[in-house]
Amino acid sequence: MKQRSYSGDTGLTIRMGLMMVLLALVWVFFMGLLFWAGIPWFLVLGFALIGVLFQYYGSDRLVLMTTGARVVTAQEEPELHGMVERLAAMADMPKPKKVAVMDTHVPNAFATGRNPKNAVVAVTRGLMSRLSKREIEAVLGHELSHIKNRDVMVMTWAGLIVIMAGYLLQMLFWMSLFGGFGGGGRDRDGGGNAFLIMMAVYLGTILVYFLSQLLILALSRYREFAADRGGAMLTGSPMQLASALAKISSDIYRIPEKDLRQVEHANAFFIVNALKGNKVASLLASHPPVEERIERLRRMQMEMERPRKFEGY
Repeated sequence: MKQRSYSGDTGLTIRMGLMMVLLALVWVFFMGLLFWAGIPWFLVLGFALIGVLFQYYGSDRLVLMTTGARVVTAQEEPELHGMVERLAAMADMPKPKKVAVMDTHVPNAFATGRNPKNAVVAVTRGLMSRLSKREIEAVLGHELSHIKNRDVMVMTWAGLIVIMAGYLLQMLFWMSLFGGFGGGGRDRDGGGNAFLIMMAVYLGTILVYFLSQLLILALSRYREFAADRGGAMLTGSPMQLASALAKISSDIYRIPEKDLRQVEHANAFFIVNALKGNKVASLLASHPPVEERIERLRRMQMEMERPRKFEGY
């Protein structure tokens, strides 16, 4: 049985496309800045690519290592493996290569991996003990949608510009300590012009760094909405996912800060933000507000339940 089909969210698709266009414009500005300053852009890009490729091909192992999640076999967790296998078949995708469990009472789940064949789905003990079977399936459906949509690949490559800007800022800092940087063949009169150019590059790179970070965070939030919709379409039960999100979010706010700090390095991968923050922090969050996600799922449930007219009559 394959994934059910419902009308897509056109507005969400347009917003994700807009974020990619804006990121492309930031790329154009950044590359123009490097050319203007005579900075060897290929060197900066080369170092950034090494970092991105390391993340891209090692994301599953890195996340498992940093979270302490343990890969479990079908003999150890038959019910969990059964859910993942059934949902993967419904989504018409390969079963993720690894299924893992985090031994923490913080309720959450994550998925990572560069493609469906090299993916990891992980849940915490806290999630399995707090949610019903149907709610766990809804959460797994959300995570499998991330994998099917290749979100790790999209977000990793989108982050290339951030890595480039960060590397350039470090490079400029160290070069400034040793008397400036090369002018790429340009004739500059005295140290005054070089200083002004260096300051312009510093400010431009800082602007690129923060603008690209904001755009990537916005894209991440939109892709969470898309995974919510994909998971709800997969299970056919938007309100089960809404119930799971509400329970996870409510329980997280009752968990001590010291316990949450133990899993904060995996926060960007989780289904619900595991960090407690104020309004300003929420503007820089990688996840949209849970209340808004639940409201979207409620509307989706109403759309599913609305009687459909037969076409052609």
